[in-house]
Amino acid sequence: MSVAANHLTQHASLHTQPFLAADVGGTHARVALVRAAADGKRQFEVLAYRKFACADFPGLPELLTAFVEGDATLPVRRCVIACAGQVIEDAIVNDNLAWRVGLSQLREALAFDDVALLNDFEALGYALDDVKDTDSLLLCGPGARGDGPALVVGPGTGLGAAVRLASPAGVRVLASEAGQMDFAPGDAREREVLAHLAPSGGYVPYERILSGPGLLTLYTTLCTLRARSPRLATPEAVTAAACAGDDPDALETVDVFCAALGSFVGNLAMAFMADGGVCLAGGILPEMRKLLQDSRFVQRFLDKGGMREFLQRVPVRLIEHGRHGVMGAARWYSDTYMRSPIRRAMGDGTAA
Repeated sequence: MSVAANHLTQHASLHTQPFLAADVGGTHARVALVRAAADGKRQFEVLAYRKFACADFPGLPELLTAFVEGDATLPVRRCVIACAGQVIEDAIVNDNLAWRVGLSQLREALAFDDVALLNDFEALGYALDDVKDTDSLLLCGPGARGDGPALVVGPGTGLGAAVRLASPAGVRVLASEAGQMDFAPGDAREREVLAHLAPSGGYVPYERILSGPGLLTLYTTLCTLRARSPRLATPEAVTAAACAGDDPDALETVDVFCAALGSFVGNLAMAFMADGGVCLAGGILPEMRKLLQDSRFVQRFLDKGGMREFLQRVPVRLIEHGRHGVMGAARWYSDTYMRSPIRRAMGDGTAA
């Protein structure tokens, strides 16, 4: 048998074996055991699934080991991880992760043959085909999406963003660090916030405000600007108080948060001419769903001068994060093998 034929045979065997797909954020990790579906109706069959609190584990190897030992119903030797951050040499670098993650450490601790990594919002981009309009909330724009680039953006422990490009050759998703771009105030109140956060000027990223920790930063800043002592100590408490309508500082915080998010998302939609639509994801927005609908988000999204006419044609939807990150990671991993099985089998692929 030729070398190429042998690698193709190995590829066909690998494609039918189960593997782990994990979506790891700063607060929660979602892990599934999946394999290619045999019924031809679905791309993957989910054999087991579980959501973990990252704070319950000293490291990612221990978290994945808990899933393998407690939930995996079949032997597993491969894993794909969707995770915020970037790979530098052997480590995943991101300030929002609960622990330092080393890829060689994962391979050794779990005896995996292969560990692959992609950005968490990149994984969500590969799952957009699975998002149904009936499972989302249309905030603005038409119901139908165009054929152009699509965005997935969302505040969670950090601020993630990715752009999905579709062509006859297939789908490609580009990860980004858009959340690290300089915050640009959109009104007088936001200028006061920026001046408080950087009194001598300097760099303040959007993520400093548009994230879970950023929501709390914004709340304490607004309280200080009003000469009040903050009484809420967590982002969840700020969101809950705003939803209850019984705390004016919390209400103002969510209003400023949603308005700034509208400006940020509008900028990205213009940058990529994203008539394929915008999906808002992340762990924060679903908790403030009604407030987001009633906020200045849409006003600020559209408030881009001559580009307003284009942005009115961009559908913006709020989606539930759920399993989409896990399934997007699984789809990317499977497609990577399918696109270049010989190169992957010979160890020259994109998996770390």
